[in-house]
Amino acid sequence: MFRSLGGGDLATYRAKVEHPHAITELCDEGSRVYATALRTGRVNRTDAEVVPCLMEFALLHPDPDDPSWLRPVAPATALARRLNPIEREINARRQLSVELAQIFEPFMSIGAEVNTPGDSITLLEGGERINAALNLATSQVQSELVTLQPSDRISESSLLQSLERDRALIERGVKIRSLYQHTARYNPEKLAYSALLSDGKVEYRTIDELVERLIIVDRTIAFIPARDDQKVALELRHPGLVRYLMKVFEYLWDRAVPMSAGGPYAADSDGITEIQHSIAKLLVEGHVDEAIARRLGMNVRTCRAHIAKLAQSLGSGSRAQLGFLIAQSGILQQEP
Repeated sequence: MFRSLGGGDLATYRAKVEHPHAITELCDEGSRVYATALRTGRVNRTDAEVVPCLMEFALLHPDPDDPSWLRPVAPATALARRLNPIEREINARRQLSVELAQIFEPFMSIGAEVNTPGDSITLLEGGERINAALNLATSQVQSELVTLQPSDRISESSLLQSLERDRALIERGVKIRSLYQHTARYNPEKLAYSALLSDGKVEYRTIDELVERLIIVDRTIAFIPARDDQKVALELRHPGLVRYLMKVFEYLWDRAVPMSAGGPYAADSDGITEIQHSIAKLLVEGHVDEAIARRLGMNVRTCRAHIAKLAQSLGSGSRAQLGFLIAQSGILQQEP
């Protein structure tokens, strides 16, 4: 049988269950009881039941003469008990730093004489190392973060991580500019993400085609993929390379459409939309449907639907005829 709890017993029970906290966050009631114990020399065990932290942190101990009372541990003693392991850890870290310095000291003079490119280009292999380098760089950004983000699906967890990161940067006064493909306007996750941060501190634009992902931090560090599977990346710190990539970003940014400007797919007088202009250009260049879809950030089915509409607008009856009609129509010489 369970004994029913009275009002006082219930308060004590809740205190024991809901009370945990660190010693550096000693609760007000714990501070009061401990101070009382120091002033009077002891405190009744019943009075201390609502603050079990005092026993857990060894600030009170049972009175050997009368277990119904608790006696306080001197503050100097309690402090020393807490500081001693911290000081031992600090000393161990210092010793480790000395040992590391001794290990690398013989190589310092050799390294100083060798003409190496330094850390201007760093190869990052594996998702963990890539993410660690990106997180470190973005945590240290001071003024500006720009990104090229080819359209793809984004998970809810990735969205939340991006929100947490970008909000922290905004609070520090960092300017963020992100460039997506037009297809991002039909991605619910990206639309929700941009809506949450569309307060003037972050700018989003879209363009028809982005080939690869690019991240530039403070115009001094750039990250680009080194392999199609995104499992290898390059961290670039060479001023000339970063400056060139920044110019590429600005070139694309000036030609992009603000996310807030509405859909970019309105048809022109010939009934050809901007995205269909882009598809037409890639068709004439000889790209297959899968390659076109990948470059424009859409799935193959959507790409083929646009191709079908393009063929209908131009009166084409076959794929071979479509290429001829695109070239003959002159639409590639028109501004989309």
